[in-house]
Amino acid sequence: MSDEEEPDVADESETDADADVEAESETDEEQVEGLSDGDFVRLAYTARTVEGDQLVDTTDRELAEEEGVDVEERNIEPRVITLGAGHLFETVEADIEGKEAGDSGTVVVPAEEAFGEYDEGEVRTISAEKLPEDDRYPGAHVDIDNQHGHVETVIGGRARVDFNHPLAGEDVEYEYEIVEEVEDRVDRAKGMLSMFVDADLEMWIETDEVEEETVVEPDEDADEDAEPETEVETVEKETLYIEATPQLTMNQQWMFQKQQIAQDLMDRLELDRVIIQETIEGGGMMGGLGGMMGGMGGGGGDIEEALEDADVDADEIVEELEGDIDIDAEE
Repeated sequence: MSDEEEPDVADESETDADADVEAESETDEEQVEGLSDGDFVRLAYTARTVEGDQLVDTTDRELAEEEGVDVEERNIEPRVITLGAGHLFETVEADIEGKEAGDSGTVVVPAEEAFGEYDEGEVRTISAEKLPEDDRYPGAHVDIDNQHGHVETVIGGRARVDFNHPLAGEDVEYEYEIVEEVEDRVDRAKGMLSMFVDADLEMWIETDEVEEETVVEPDEDADEDAEPETEVETVEKETLYIEATPQLTMNQQWMFQKQQIAQDLMDRLELDRVIIQETIEGGGMMGGLGGMMGGMGGGGGDIEEALEDADVDADEIVEELEGDIDIDAEE
């Protein structure tokens, strides 16, 4: 090969390399197109068993009412779902990934992924005395040794109980529509908490200035055994505030997992902290009772002084009260 030909070959190699890089870049862009793990979407869906067409779950309030579901105490509407957070069956998530707002689909979730295969070994005969007295009949739902089941038969002193999930062995068909991609962090927080608490909670996000004590980095010449020095500095913290309600504070899952739930909120919404606050409103009757209780707590002398100032005979008041009590008792 001549010296004149070498530069041409080099140029061709560089061109090929550039083309490869550009192709890889385009491939990466194609991979990130559409919805993926960590995205928040508002999802409308209806799930039914493949065999029997039994309603499993729906975000359609009108359909739920038609199917005989009690909708009065439930918030039935399209739900905010976090992809990759375990809010959906894996098969449904896999079908949604790569799609966009406005897309829809239908997918069948196999029984083993949905509510498990039916296990004959989970149908057991137990003493009828283990059942609550009011639940000793076929069809009753019972909790025995931390397991939920339904009673099949009760004969003599024995009961046959099925501890399989009622939908065990059933394939489930999901029909869904991606209503929108959710960007607002408060809406995202509400969606995440709705997985645990069926309540419309008041929430907002604020940036607070908080004073924190931090350890000062010691000098190289500092004594290793010396107490570390600290200083107070003002830092900004992104805070999610949640107004507590009875539905939240009395929710068992929240009571036992609130630290984990709050940490998940902070991680996924890029927050520094979560504050749950309770507001107690003052009112006329409570205020009056508070005053009365304060007097009973040791202000007897003040009451007597007030009666004297008003020129009222305390003994006469007692007699009138006793008279009223006697009348009430006779009636």
